[in-house]
Amino acid sequence: MASSTRVPPAEITGVYGGLLKIMMRRVFGQVPDAAGVMWHHPAIFTDSMRFGRRVDSWNRLDPNLASFAAMAAAGTVGCGFCLDLHYFLTHDRGLDAAKAREVPRWRESPVFTPLERRVMEYAEAMSRTPPAVTDELSAALLASLGAPALVELTARIGMMNMTARGNVALGIRSAHFSDSCDLPPLAAATPDGVAPA
Repeated sequence: MASSTRVPPAEITGVYGGLLKIMMRRVFGQVPDAAGVMWHHPAIFTDSMRFGRRVDSWNRLDPNLASFAAMAAAGTVGCGFCLDLHYFLTHDRGLDAAKAREVPRWRESPVFTPLERRVMEYAEAMSRTPPAVTDELSAALLASLGAPALVELTARIGMMNMTARGNVALGIRSAHFSDSCDLPPLAAATPDGVAPA
């Protein structure tokens, strides 16, 4: 089956490549096309993974809030791969997968708290071009989260934008990771909400 990516996936080779394929199959049940696309430049692939692990180690922001923000940013940019991956990771890490499933329609869904809604609003506002973050929204989050968590939230959303925009440009689409653990599909986006690709 031909890849739908704009850069055809490369064969992941070598000892390190073999270990990566084993790890991805163990975690995701597959080796996604995205890995093959990025394997054209192994240093970028490796550095991106390393930076992603560093981001995952940040701990001033509640993990559920971090997950919802990443998904809202990914949906705003239109990265179905990122949205699906973070839904899978939410489940895999024992976070609130029922709420994560609702992120594409967070404005209408009754499951989110006011703080969770502000976090997703901030993620969407940061992910627009140009960014649309207001002083009022920042002040509300600063009061609720504190400065360290707000700085982390902002950095996580910035990282997600870098990743999501790159994936969209390369034509990397959802790999349906959630299928490997029988998660229900993500809720459908609404016209006013996040629009996953």
